Amino acid sequence: MIIVLRAGATDEDVRQIEETIRGNGLTAHISRGVERTIIGAIGDERKLNPEALEGLPIVEKVLRILAPFKLVSREFRKEDTVISVNGKTVGGKALALFAGPCSVEGRDMMVGIAERVASARATFLRGGAFKPRTSPYAFQGLGEEGLKYLAEARDRTGLPVATELMDPRDIDLVARYADVIQIGARNMQNFRLLTEVGKLDKPVILKRGMSATIQEWLMSAEYIASEGNQKIILCERGIRTYETATRNTFDVSAIPVVKSLSHLPVIADPSHAAGKMALVEPLAAAAIAAGADGLMIEVHHQPEKALSDGPQSLRPDAFTQMVARLGKVAEAVGRTL
Repeated sequence: MIIVLRAGATDEDVRQIEETIRGNGLTAHISRGVERTIIGAIGDERKLNPEALEGLPIVEKVLRILAPFKLVSREFRKEDTVISVNGKTVGGKALALFAGPCSVEGRDMMVGIAERVASARATFLRGGAFKPRTSPYAFQGLGEEGLKYLAEARDRTGLPVATELMDPRDIDLVARYADVIQIGARNMQNFRLLTEVGKLDKPVILKRGMSATIQEWLMSAEYIASEGNQKIILCERGIRTYETATRNTFDVSAIPVVKSLSHLPVIADPSHAAGKMALVEPLAAAAIAAGADGLMIEVHHQPEKALSDGPQSLRPDAFTQMVARLGKVAEAVGRTL
C-alpha cells in the first residue's frame, strides 16, 4: 500500500504515519520526491484501514500496489532513481560506464588497466577479486589481495570500485574495499546473500540470473529493498537459451520492460551477453538505444592471456575507440557518455 502525503508534509506528519503503520504490524518505507513524500506500507495490508488513512488531513491518497514487487515498482516511485557514488552517478542523463578486467590478476595489471579506462571516460572500475567459475579448477580470484589492488587503483584514478560478493561470510571484507557491491547472475536468487546486502548502506548491482524471468529478477531486487537498501542497480547480462552462437542471448527488450515496471536504474553487460569481443560494441549500442542507464564492459591489456573471460575482453585501445563511437549513439537518444 502507498500513502501519498500532501505537499508540505512535516517530519512530524511522516512520523505519525510511520507509527500507525508499524503499530499495525507492517513495515514503513519512506520515499521523498521533489514535490511529494510517499510512504510504503509493506506487510499484511488487511491490518490497515485505507479509508481511515485517507481521512487524515495530511494524506492526499492511498493506493494499493498491484505488482508483487512493491518497493522497487514504478507504482511506489514514479521518478527514476539516480544513485550517486563518490560523485559518480547511475541513472539520469549521463550514462554510467563500468570498465575493467573480469578478474584482478595482479597489482600492475589492475592499476594499469584502471588508468587506461579512466582516460577513456569510464566512470567506475570493475574487477573480480572472488570469481565464481564453472570449473572448480579454474582461477577463483585473489581474494583480499585482489581487493587491495582494486583500492589502490581507485586511489590512483578516482574511479569508484565495483566488485562481486559471493558469500555472506565475506560481506564485511568486501564492503570495506568496494564502493559498489555486485551480485552475480549465479547468486541472483541467493536470498540469504540478498538479505545481507540489503542491510548495507552501499549500492548493489544485481545481475539477472541466467534463466530468470523479469519478475523473478525484480523480486530478487525486492529482497534487497525490503531490508532498507534501495540503492539497487539492475544489470541485464544475457539469458540462457537454445542459441549457441553467442555465450548468452542478450535480452535487449528487458531494458525498456524493466524501466516501465521499476524506478531502478538498469545497466547492460554486453561482454557477458556476447562472449566475443567483436559483438560487444553492437550490443552496447543496442542497449543505449533501448534506454539503458549505463554499460559494464570487460577490458584487458592481453585478452589472449587473461585468466578468465579473455575472448570477450576488449583491449584498452579498442575500448577507447568504442566509447567515442558510442557517444554518438547516446547523443542520438538524448543521453551523454
